[in-house]
Amino acid sequence: MADQNSSLPPRYLRTQEAARFLGLSPRTLEKHRTYGTGPRYSKLGGRVVYSLDDLQEWANRGLKTSTSDPGHGTVLPAKRHAAVAPAYAVKARR
Repeated sequence: MADQNSSLPPRYLRTQEAARFLGLSPRTLEKHRTYGTGPRYSKLGGRVVYSLDDLQEWANRGLKTSTSDPGHGTVLPAKRHAAVAPAYAVKARR
């Protein structure tokens, strides 16, 4: 028998629900969105929503098996990083 949930659309969470899912504060998730260090999100009208798959994928970037394991990727802190600096910051330095 086919999975009954396979025909349902993906579930989307608002910022507060997504933050609770990740164990973060809503403000931290907002900062990640501002700095481009967080999970992918969509805008539906004026609302920000996150798919469960995108939240899980972002959280899985930080998976480690030990303290010496470099892992597959890194979940950056919610602050500005040189690698994700906005384009206007790069132009201002020239």
